[in-house]
Amino acid sequence: MKLRVAAYCRVSTDKNDQLNSLESQKKYFTDYINDQSGWELIGIYYDEGVSGTSTKMRAGFNRMISDAKAHKMDLILTKEVSRFARNTVDALSYTRLLKELGVGVIFMSDNIDTRDKDGELRLTIMASIAQEESRKTSERVKWGQRRRMEQGVVFGRDMLGYRVKKGRLIINPAEAEIVRLIYHKFLIEGKGAYVIARELSEAGIRPKRAKEWSSTVILKILRNEKYAGDLCQKKTYTPDYLSHAKMYNRGQEEMVYIKDHHEPIISREVWDKVQAELKHRSPTFGEKSKYSSRYWCSGRLLCGECGHIFVSRTKKLKSGDTYRAWRCHAAAKHGAKKAGKDGKTIGCDSKSVNEKVLTAGVALVLRKLRGNIDVLAEEILKELREVQSSDIEIDMDLLHRQIENIYKKKRRALDLALEGTISKEDLKRQNEYYDSQIEKLRTQIALTESMASQNGRSLSRIETYINEIKRILSFDGEDTLVFREVLDRIVIERESYITIYLNHIPFGIRLHYNTNGRLNNFCVSFDNIEVVQSL
Repeated sequence: MKLRVAAYCRVSTDKNDQLNSLESQKKYFTDYINDQSGWELIGIYYDEGVSGTSTKMRAGFNRMISDAKAHKMDLILTKEVSRFARNTVDALSYTRLLKELGVGVIFMSDNIDTRDKDGELRLTIMASIAQEESRKTSERVKWGQRRRMEQGVVFGRDMLGYRVKKGRLIINPAEAEIVRLIYHKFLIEGKGAYVIARELSEAGIRPKRAKEWSSTVILKILRNEKYAGDLCQKKTYTPDYLSHAKMYNRGQEEMVYIKDHHEPIISREVWDKVQAELKHRSPTFGEKSKYSSRYWCSGRLLCGECGHIFVSRTKKLKSGDTYRAWRCHAAAKHGAKKAGKDGKTIGCDSKSVNEKVLTAGVALVLRKLRGNIDVLAEEILKELREVQSSDIEIDMDLLHRQIENIYKKKRRALDLALEGTISKEDLKRQNEYYDSQIEKLRTQIALTESMASQNGRSLSRIETYINEIKRILSFDGEDTLVFREVLDRIVIERESYITIYLNHIPFGIRLHYNTNGRLNNFCVSFDNIEVVQSL
């Protein structure tokens, strides 16, 4: 029975020279496998234009792992450890997984075969070296980018009103008019971000990158210094070179700010007035605390029937308490859905919703997410610790004892030479051999210590990142200040359903409530898959 063999190739950019290299690798492995008697070529898996520090975005690599799980192969060939992964944990965990599936991996340039007894130890050393090289490369790139930023080179994509060409911001005349319109509506007409967003949508004007206009999009435009001709870079930073995840720069790194960097769309006078007006309209922290329960969801409640924003309605009860509910603006203005004087449909049939339902709903969603993050964090940290402890736990005392034993052998060899039992040439050759063994052991000690330090930093980074998420999502009671920060929008639907969308969370959480305002079930909808949980 023939050995079923596959190969994996990767290049880190999609430039022509790299693509040629990829084609060369694919041809080499195809010819090599076909030339081996008793081997059968299963396929060549490859990724182009992606980094090796993480496997998440490598479609070819993940397809290879899936096929291995389906028992479609017995052996994988790859050029070197750095092509397979520059993340030590990934390299070790995936080769172990493949080994459990009965699939070996041969790193040809590094002369490592995971089927050998010392395969994992040698792989650990080589993967650690590859990861350290990736870290150094990341530091060099970041240093070079910062120097270019200081010279005024623009990093980033096109934005509303500007094109980025060869590191320069160039005005897009048609889009610049939209920017000026937004500033005019805010400063001269005195309209708020929510109203401006709605009017732009109704006028058929499309945003640059967002799916739709929102208050958040409008406020970002009003606060973006580039429209006044200034340039601020390093607003985000990458804390972990392995995950490449970006985070908002809250003072962790120094920003690069250059005034009068390029041609402005908005005059300096208008820009300053808009910033002053934004500050004037924004309540102080004390005012936010005082009115947060009233305004935390303002402008973020959308009607699932007609798309209009919900507006607040309050009334005093006989008990003296204040009853607050939210109702679709179209329904509040025109009543039930009907034909207007001009024949166009006006009004809306959606029902009002008690603010207590909204507050309880968001609180529940955050509790559920926080609970899942706790479980996920524990699983990630547990897996990382297991991989580290099982694969790089090397007895340092044993290594030092082996070095001491070699020194003893060197002393015995010298005694034999002095006695005339062996010649000076034999002594020289023996000492050279012993010195090479000592050097290998010292290298292994240094690499092990380096890996232990790196793994400690990896654990620390992961724990810091998870703690930051927990900090954002943690709260006591109905903390509407937190709601304001994390909430993107809530869609009010028919039949007493609300769907809550949080910032940076790629799915909606759907809740059902009864006529008494009590939540009945909790449904997470993602990629057309719904999971409903009774409450």
